[in-house]
Amino acid sequence: MKILVTGAAGFIASQIADAFIEEGHQIVILDDLSTGYEKNINSEAKFVKANICDKSLEKLFESEKFDVVNHHAAQMDVRRSVKDPEFDAKTNILGTINLLQNCVKFGVKKFMFASTGGAVYGEQDYFPADEKHNQQPKSPYGISKLAVEKYLYFYHSEHKLNYTILRYANIYGPRQNPFGEAGVVAIFSTKLLKGEQPIINGHGKQTRDYVFVGDVVKANLLGLKDKVSDVYNIGTGIETDVNQLFHFINNITRANKEEKHGPTAAGEQLRSVITSDKLFNKFGWRPSTKLEDGLRVTVEFFKNNLA
Repeated sequence: MKILVTGAAGFIASQIADAFIEEGHQIVILDDLSTGYEKNINSEAKFVKANICDKSLEKLFESEKFDVVNHHAAQMDVRRSVKDPEFDAKTNILGTINLLQNCVKFGVKKFMFASTGGAVYGEQDYFPADEKHNQQPKSPYGISKLAVEKYLYFYHSEHKLNYTILRYANIYGPRQNPFGEAGVVAIFSTKLLKGEQPIINGHGKQTRDYVFVGDVVKANLLGLKDKVSDVYNIGTGIETDVNQLFHFINNITRANKEEKHGPTAAGEQLRSVITSDKLFNKFGWRPSTKLEDGLRVTVEFFKNNLA
């Protein structure tokens, strides 16, 4: 199949593009390099430097005749969405609608969307959350992701566009961006390897469900084969608080830093953990990488990059 992968100069989608290529698919990568890196782009893929909001994408869709769009390009920083909700909405909602309009116009068969299994649910009523949990996002980021999910329901019912929505937990692993505010594993790993002191937001008891990027790639390969339009959580079902995460990485890097705390971040959830039983029941998918094993691989990646 010919697949357009958006955001594939970035952390997650670049590794999905690699896996699609290994499976024999023809890949076109769309990325504006605002947060991604050209070094992440597979040399066997065709690369188009453009923003998902660009109206010129119509020509790309017309000429390439994609079978599938795998959409990961996004404004992904929760805190930036709180500070600048207009930018978040323009990128995540209007940019995606631009892609969807082109999908309908040029006969794309399937749309895969990277949503969020933390921010969409908001503060949870029960733990872990399944796909039927109330969606009550606390941040503009979560709202924009949920809005796109609703648009996908519309495009399916109105235009018969098949979709797969993957609600990700907190993804970590090699190639994660250690700059900015997104990606606590990458930030802690890089700082500790440099001998710098990481600062934990607030009390550090806020929990997240950390899932290794390699397991996420496998879920995307399965989602590519799904004939039914549906939504799936991608997580481990295990809560880890930020203090625990800091100590894991501190031990792996042997940095021997003390636990230090700073102000609480705006728009941050207290607890977030999701179950992937639905995907397991359908495809047999379970995350196979234990947190400490995945952290060792991740730290080794950043160690080699720093060197």
